[in-house]
Amino acid sequence: MVPGQLVFISGGVRSGKSAYAEMLVRGAPSERIVYIASGIARDPEMAERIARHRSDRAQDGWWTIEQPQQLSEALPLIRQNDAVLWDCVTTWLANELYEGFEQGSLCADTPGCMEQRWQELTNTIDSIREKAVYFAVVSNEVLDEPLVDHTYQEWLGKIHQWLASRADHAIEMENGLAIRRK
Repeated sequence: MVPGQLVFISGGVRSGKSAYAEMLVRGAPSERIVYIASGIARDPEMAERIARHRSDRAQDGWWTIEQPQQLSEALPLIRQNDAVLWDCVTTWLANELYEGFEQGSLCADTPGCMEQRWQELTNTIDSIREKAVYFAVVSNEVLDEPLVDHTYQEWLGKIHQWLASRADHAIEMENGLAIRRK
């Protein structure tokens, strides 16, 4: 079976990535449009933002999967010929990398933990492509920022490079403009 088209969209915060990805996914020849959301309501502002996004997507015909970690758990909910949007890698990575923060045992500090999550992520993305006709993946470009968390930036760079290498199209958003990189 031919895998679905993979489009990787990155850019700065509030650069128009999500809106652009939504437009692309809505235009895909699919039976259903699916939104995989990675956000977690850790404060009132984020809770309000998530609630607003849920409402907006429901009114716009999206079928939403809330999956802040373990992207593989969304796989059984993806149907053949769906068009899928995953928003976003950077949020998912923070959720996975810093899992266990409250207990003082971060995945980032546990040998092999992120390597296992990485393998699961790559397998899941390939599996979604086998089902979906179109798969858009959104991520923030934070690698130009001053080095704050070496582990986070190292993993994000690895994920971005892998996605760009596998993608049919890689797009960078800047000030609402889509710049095709691949």
